[in-house]
Amino acid sequence: MQRQETLSRPEWQSRADAHRERVETLIGPYLRMRNEGRKHPVIDFLFTYYSARPGQVLRWHPGYGVRLAQAHRYSGLRGYRVDVDGTAEVTREHLESRVRLLTDTVRITRATANRAPRLGCLGLHEWAMVYRADETRHELPLRLGARGTDAVVEESTLACTHFDAFRFFTADAVGRNATALSRAGAVDNEQPGCLHATMDLYRYCLRLTPLLPADLLADCFELALDARELDMRASPYDLTSYGYAPVAIETPEGRARYVREQAAIARRGQELREALITTCDSLLESVGLG
Repeated sequence: MQRQETLSRPEWQSRADAHRERVETLIGPYLRMRNEGRKHPVIDFLFTYYSARPGQVLRWHPGYGVRLAQAHRYSGLRGYRVDVDGTAEVTREHLESRVRLLTDTVRITRATANRAPRLGCLGLHEWAMVYRADETRHELPLRLGARGTDAVVEESTLACTHFDAFRFFTADAVGRNATALSRAGAVDNEQPGCLHATMDLYRYCLRLTPLLPADLLADCFELALDARELDMRASPYDLTSYGYAPVAIETPEGRARYVREQAAIARRGQELREALITTCDSLLESVGLG
């Protein structure tokens, strides 16, 4: 059963402030760039692709089963009920409306967690997205130029397991992938070594807000940020103007470095994946479906 507790105003305000400070420490300079209307080829992805606003990550939630005293600021937020005395909580009705999403989240995360991580894809999905293309996906130069980029793809084995990356492959790159991926087969192909499968933990937390505690969202957001940085540092783009040193996967040293960093992110992802599964299972138990 989900725990029941009430946090006083000083208790929850302290946690909310700490959460906001944590997120601002991670992306404070980016938030200032965004407010000035400037784009960022690495961090924008965590908001544009995942259809999120920074405010959603900055806002603290206690999670289902926790009541907040003197919390009028939560009035009008989706999923909350706020009593006349200001006591706020996520409603059971909101939990019940998210049962299918909870079930689907457990299904794909558990299937992913139960597989051994497959390392060594080398982040070539980003290369496959510009293979023999007239235009690139980002307004950035290619480190090796178009011909050099195409050559790396042709000399490598594409082993992408994530459909939402595969679907952006150029037509000439699709047939080079070891597996023909589809949306319907996502549960069968996701594996914990994939950077994008790890980044999707952040997606699941966003979708299940405010049922989940904000600490879990922040943990998954921080890991998604690290995964995205590796994703782009290993890409064919030159990001040195943004302060990112490349992981040159076209070299033996770069490939070894990519695998090391990929493995470290996968380990962190497995821990958070298990935490997400446990939390979702507890929520389902609260409505008699565990």
